Amino acid sequence: MSGFYDLASLAKPLVTAPLALAFLDLDADRRWALGFHDREVPLTARQLLSHSSGLPPWRPFTGEPLAAQLRRPVPDHPLLRPATPGLATYSDLNYRLLAELVEAETRVPFRRLGAASGLSPAPWPEAPVVLPDAPDAEAWRLATDQPLPPRDPRLPQDANARAGMPGHAGFGVTAPQLEAALARWVAAGWPARMAVEAADGENGSRWGLGLQALFSGGGRFGQLLSRIPADLGLHVIEESTTELPPPAPSLDPEPDSLSGWWFHLGYTGPALFYRPADGTCVALLLHRSGPAGTMLDMEALRARRWQALSRFVGQFGG
Repeated sequence: MSGFYDLASLAKPLVTAPLALAFLDLDADRRWALGFHDREVPLTARQLLSHSSGLPPWRPFTGEPLAAQLRRPVPDHPLLRPATPGLATYSDLNYRLLAELVEAETRVPFRRLGAASGLSPAPWPEAPVVLPDAPDAEAWRLATDQPLPPRDPRLPQDANARAGMPGHAGFGVTAPQLEAALARWVAAGWPARMAVEAADGENGSRWGLGLQALFSGGGRFGQLLSRIPADLGLHVIEESTTELPPPAPSLDPEPDSLSGWWFHLGYTGPALFYRPADGTCVALLLHRSGPAGTMLDMEALRARRWQALSRFVGQFGG
């Protein structure tokens, strides 16, 4: 089992958001700089960080300017749907644009800037566990006539990331590497700056400037993490199994109160949790691969994360 993990969307809070907070004026209007000449309202880095820009969830990264790409109609698909008016809609495109802004501001390639985080930018010398194509491979074929990028085990899992989409993905780690990178991340104060309420989102979610508020309630990670004692510090939990996990507790359809934790998830399995009150940080490194190389569905992936977290919480009598 590979001890190297594709972080997928954890590149957003660990790489792109800190660079945006370091180099960008969060409230400057960037419509013209990004080519959105027909947009009637401002487009700011603050909106991009909190997913409140009104951009749809996804478009293939073909090298074409995003503003031009969005002018064309696309078929119905969950990844290609419009944003929900008035609510933050989680979108990879927000972080694609943040990467463009950071590169323009610094005149340094995004991959080089991101490497300063201590994470490994793709292409990687060691390949993570291979997964089947993700839903964006299907959406790619619906949204463009350009061929799907060829698969390479040393490049990120997502089809758009295989094509080189900066800001959204493209970094991987071993467990010791992540622990060192997270120590620098917390010490620099980045998660504390991200864990501030900035926008109400779809399905009752609340977004900060790079992290999402975690709710309590039955079957929710916030309820489980609330048992972790104060001032625990930093912990990286590695779970390398591909066996099917036991089911997680049933998920209450409606969230309860805010738990005091903030989080981000990666499509390929890893997860990151942060508690601003005491700076406690817990990261999960696990793969989404199931038996015989199949890909876990969302519920089975929740169960694998729950199993790893509950085992960790149990060490403290929780």
